[in-house]
Amino acid sequence: MQQRIISCDDHMDTNALPPDLWTARLPAAQREGGPRVEETADGRRFWTVGGTPVSPSGSFDRRLPSAIARAGLEDDGYRPSNPRLRLADMDRDGIEGSVIYGPITGLVPAVMRDPALRHACFRAYNDWAAEFNATDPRRLCMLAMLPADDPAAAAAEVERAARLGHRGVQLGHFEAATPIHDRAWEPLWAACAAAGLPLSFHLIGGTYLLRLNPGSWEMVAFAAVAPMQLDEVLVTVVLSGILERHPRLRVVLGESGIGWVPYVLERMEHEHDKYAGRTRDHRCALRPSELFRRQVYVTFEEDRLGIGLIEDIGADNVMWASDYPHPDSTFPESRHAVEEAFRDVDSEVTRKIVAENCARLYGLGAGGRA
Repeated sequence: MQQRIISCDDHMDTNALPPDLWTARLPAAQREGGPRVEETADGRRFWTVGGTPVSPSGSFDRRLPSAIARAGLEDDGYRPSNPRLRLADMDRDGIEGSVIYGPITGLVPAVMRDPALRHACFRAYNDWAAEFNATDPRRLCMLAMLPADDPAAAAAEVERAARLGHRGVQLGHFEAATPIHDRAWEPLWAACAAAGLPLSFHLIGGTYLLRLNPGSWEMVAFAAVAPMQLDEVLVTVVLSGILERHPRLRVVLGESGIGWVPYVLERMEHEHDKYAGRTRDHRCALRPSELFRRQVYVTFEEDRLGIGLIEDIGADNVMWASDYPHPDSTFPESRHAVEEAFRDVDSEVTRKIVAENCARLYGLGAGGRA
């Protein structure tokens, strides 16, 4: 298979972050209160904030073995944060480029009590991420992370991230102090549109019955439905007027899956018409499906049902992902996985979904930025 492949959703988890990320980069006056790695008497390493252990460093939960371990590769836990080793793994997997999401659970919320420190932690992370990307900008695109407690601070960080060379940003919408449909977020949408940086929302939480509980059926159940928790983000950006007010804004739903998307698009169209004349605050001038196809991207890894519905979604709005190094990842057999999944799909549609859409959105691959 000669098809070029770009993964639109890979990961840099908390355990893989360099142990000196914040101690080396926070301003001297803030280092003491920031995240740091400390070792226990039995030799285990933990990220701590204010002396309280928050998350393992280096090691990963054996109940959730990474794709790296499954592939039989040596990993001290930090392999994904070594850009040279990461590129080697991409070569092993036949991946031309990778969009990388930061910790979906992690350390920075633990310093929420001090907003100045919290925002400094985001800046330090994004500085490191920009240096990571600079190893090979045509292939590596780690997204800048935005503070969710302050829309003005998030907008300012978008502008700073663009100056650093970042090509995309992510916002933890479940951490947001104010719902994303609130007009307080207008500066962020405007900043992303002006900078030309796609804004990503990634699955995390959103369930009220189920918890992340490794080793339990509950983990299986959570993983089965977590992608669909992005339905509220989708209908919010479309129906609240965000996309219409900011036509240059591009929104990405990270690890959303695609099988459920046509149903929600159809429901939006139906309810948009059903409530015609009764919606006083905002009614879309364009059809909801038009706004979606103009400005929203959905992503998936393995979704047999969804692949059969691509025509209903729009091939220009779908992007494939490896999910390296998570347990669900297709690594190190991504080329085989893509070949099998797209065996009966038109070659032009396949090219768009597994490479061209992502390459165009983030400037990755052979035609990307130097």
